[in-house]
Amino acid sequence: MFQKSKLIIFFCISLCSASQLIAADNEAITGLYLGQTPPGDEVRLFAPGIVSNGFNNRDVAMMPDGSEFYYAVNMRSFDLSTIFAVYKTNDGWDGPQVATFARDQNLKYLEPTISPDGSKFFFVASPRDGKNNNDIWVMNREATGWSEPVKLGDTINTPVSETFPSITNDGTIYFSRESDDPGVEYIYRSRLVNGQYGKAKRLPDNVNCGKTQFNAFVAPDESYLIVSVYGREDSLGSIDYYIVYRNQQDEWSEPINLGDRINTAGAQEYSSFVSRDGKYFFFMSSRLPADKDPGNDTYSLAGLTTIFNNPQNGNSDIYWMDAGFIEKLRPAGF
Repeated sequence: MFQKSKLIIFFCISLCSASQLIAADNEAITGLYLGQTPPGDEVRLFAPGIVSNGFNNRDVAMMPDGSEFYYAVNMRSFDLSTIFAVYKTNDGWDGPQVATFARDQNLKYLEPTISPDGSKFFFVASPRDGKNNNDIWVMNREATGWSEPVKLGDTINTPVSETFPSITNDGTIYFSRESDDPGVEYIYRSRLVNGQYGKAKRLPDNVNCGKTQFNAFVAPDESYLIVSVYGREDSLGSIDYYIVYRNQQDEWSEPINLGDRINTAGAQEYSSFVSRDGKYFFFMSSRLPADKDPGNDTYSLAGLTTIFNNPQNGNSDIYWMDAGFIEKLRPAGF
């Protein structure tokens, strides 16, 4: 049975004003993480009916204090893609609404990330011209919100596609870059020196460990990264999440598959995030529910509409769980 939300959510996909999130008891939703009960070791759907709502949802980002929550929504095979925001106020959570910087309908937006200190907001954008030439953009935090976005320079952005920025405490950027081979991407890193990003370098084979790999989330202290990989013999599905640890000598461990609680045989898994306090692991998956039958009227207009309008309908949803497994998997020397 599909999990039905206990929340009454008022929002629209168009560029409208946000509405306050109201619970079933007519009380405003408060508390961190959109008022959701924190998960344990088991994977849990995140914010059903608010964030995980039946659309293709992915790419979590948030302010370090948890006061702003962002995620991407895409439709029509990424022809339509934008970033949504939910804001914590003194009265509760407002949203979701399309983020103010992601409203140019000539562009596609995805993969938001906020620097660990909350001073910079990075995201990916590209024209809706079918060429899929993604570039990485950045905004600075100002007194009134985020500045106008600017595109990063040519040490990061090139004529091919660059995606999924992830930032460390010292400003180092990790990202994916398309290769000359169709459908193949690699993970790159660029150090921030005197406010400028140096030439990006491709990371070694322990990180770039599959037929293709992309969307690497790096820990703020750069001690590990979680990367989506396709084409490994130990994969549980077509694309799996792997964790790779880094030591003080800039050596990388062998990649470790995150296992069948997180990775599934038939689902897409390619966007992860760890909350800045290190407590919770968020990830995107298109997995189906354990009980795929929502009722006796599955093959009816009402039954199919119920499936279509709920999470776990085959589109990607956002899940979360306790992140304690990250330290438990860490090998000696890393």
